[in-house]
Amino acid sequence: MHTWFVTGASRGFGALIVEKALAKGDQVVSSARNPKAIIDRFGERANLLAVALDVTDEAQAHQAVKEAVARFGRIDVLVNNAGYGLLGAVEEASGAEIEALFRTNVFGLLSVTRAVLPHMRHQRSGRILNFSSIGGYQSGPGFGVYCATKFAVEGLTEALAEELSPLGIHATAIEPGYFRTDFLDSTSLTISPIEIDDYSETAGAIRSKAKEISHNQPGNPDRLAEVVISFVDTENPPVRLPLGSDTVAAIEAKHASDAELLAKWRKVSVSTDFDPIV
Repeated sequence: MHTWFVTGASRGFGALIVEKALAKGDQVVSSARNPKAIIDRFGERANLLAVALDVTDEAQAHQAVKEAVARFGRIDVLVNNAGYGLLGAVEEASGAEIEALFRTNVFGLLSVTRAVLPHMRHQRSGRILNFSSIGGYQSGPGFGVYCATKFAVEGLTEALAEELSPLGIHATAIEPGYFRTDFLDSTSLTISPIEIDDYSETAGAIRSKAKEISHNQPGNPDRLAEVVISFVDTENPPVRLPLGSDTVAAIEAKHASDAELLAKWRKVSVSTDFDPIV
């Protein structure tokens, strides 16, 4: 039996992971800004602890972890799921929008992770699942700032994986593509109110496309949650877990593009070293 700590657990992927972990008989600490929403959805259960947590509040993160350990004695799996998106060209995004996004998607993830890690180190075991995105592997117009936060999550996860592996703790970046959740709704996606005509064919086109594909995405969120539940028992988990056929296609395309770039620019790239001493 595992004890889970899931952020952003009142809806979306977080709620589905909580649902399946509870059904499996695991213990779950389910966190959200409004924990009542969790109780309303799942009811009162012996193996469920709903805690208030705004991930941007570091003190509240430590308090939530303290409550979790007091209730269940340990945390085996941390799911850093809390986050949201920002749609707009890089120039269209305001400083306040950018700072708020990084505060939740990056600094919030760091606050919760740093609060949990002392307990996992003491146990000499644990799994950290950081929700990234295909946008953490490949950026694109309209989602540049959002992708920058997910690129940060990828970098942090790769470092954590190496730092924690000798301690029996594993870290993995979960990379969903487009899944049929509320991610493109106003509850999960902020759209910059500034629109610059010069970006109408790039970021502007993505604004329109987002409206078309919302709730028509190819990914099945229920199946993703099932994968996550079983994934925590993987003996040697990878540092990145791509999920969704669109994610796989995007990674393959980027690999091909990078290989082409290296082939074309290799001579220039390696020319910057000092000449070897003969």
